[in-house]
Amino acid sequence: MPEAAGELTSTDGTRAVELARNAVETFVENGAREQLGSMRDAFYTRTGAFVRLEKTRGRGQLRGCAGSYDWNDHLGEALVDAAIGAANENSCGSAVDAAELDTLRVSVCIVGNVVLTDDPMSDLELGRHGVAVERGDKRGWLYPTVPVENDWSEAEYLDRACRKAGLAPGAWEDEDTMVTLFEGRVFRERDPNGAVQELRV
Repeated sequence: MPEAAGELTSTDGTRAVELARNAVETFVENGAREQLGSMRDAFYTRTGAFVRLEKTRGRGQLRGCAGSYDWNDHLGEALVDAAIGAANENSCGSAVDAAELDTLRVSVCIVGNVVLTDDPMSDLELGRHGVAVERGDKRGWLYPTVPVENDWSEAEYLDRACRKAGLAPGAWEDEDTMVTLFEGRVFRERDPNGAVQELRV
């Protein structure tokens, strides 16, 4: 499996965030899907991607998140799919509206290697791995940078991923819960519509 995230340049990361924002705006303002034009070669690599929308006014909050670590689509399509998923009502209970767009900070995580693990505590490396937890129709995921930003232990990181999936803390230890670790590079706007930075831990 190619290491798509590792091949990206900082310019690719910036363009990935710009594409995600454009896809959110096109969907929210016009109810339409962003049409992909000519793209740099990196965007034709088959890989997964996630998009997060964070509200920056007031106390700040997660406004939407969506994506997949699957390698079924090329990166451009995966980013558009994730952006639309993050902006619609299925993400955080209500769809993003046009008045919110200038208050949202967009970030993307572009997936690299993916590991299905039977021993998350041994295989998980904080700062390197994102976590996806799945049981039946319940699923949740967290970016690789999140545990370091919040000073979480491995167990707390896994528990938080379970809570995001609607599962009880500790559900990651159950045999019927699937835990997937994914490497990824995270790029985020410093401010809404602002300059893009790569988050490094």
